[in-house]
Amino acid sequence: MMNFLTQIDNLALIALLLVSGAALFQPTLSTLIGGKGLSPTEATIWINRRKAHVLDLRPEEAFKVGRLPGAKSIKPSEIAAAIEKLKLDRKHPVVLVCETGSHSRKAISEVKKLGFAEVGTLDGGVQAWKQAALPLVKS
Repeated sequence: MMNFLTQIDNLALIALLLVSGAALFQPTLSTLIGGKGLSPTEATIWINRRKAHVLDLRPEEAFKVGRLPGAKSIKPSEIAAAIEKLKLDRKHPVVLVCETGSHSRKAISEVKKLGFAEVGTLDGGVQAWKQAALPLVKS
């Protein structure tokens, strides 16, 4: 009788189990390490129910054309100074926003270092927000 672990079919099954098991934990791990990617719906819930701070990293011109309700414009190069100036409550989560989501993803670790427990980014940025037909505020 052959050993269960050495049969080729069983090896494939075991590999599949390990991979799918890791895939289940992966989102949690990436959230802890890198912050959470939020869909426009999740971002809305964070903003409305959890009083999240919305920090918009886009250039001032883009911010004036249309921004998320309650968003504050900050320069990516001056995140720490801007957050200190705004006197944000670190108990509330932070949603970082840019045009497509790539700049805000890079800023997560910097914001976390400033003592915010939860930091998320709007996946797909303002473009995803528009596609979800959610309102933008004009300055």
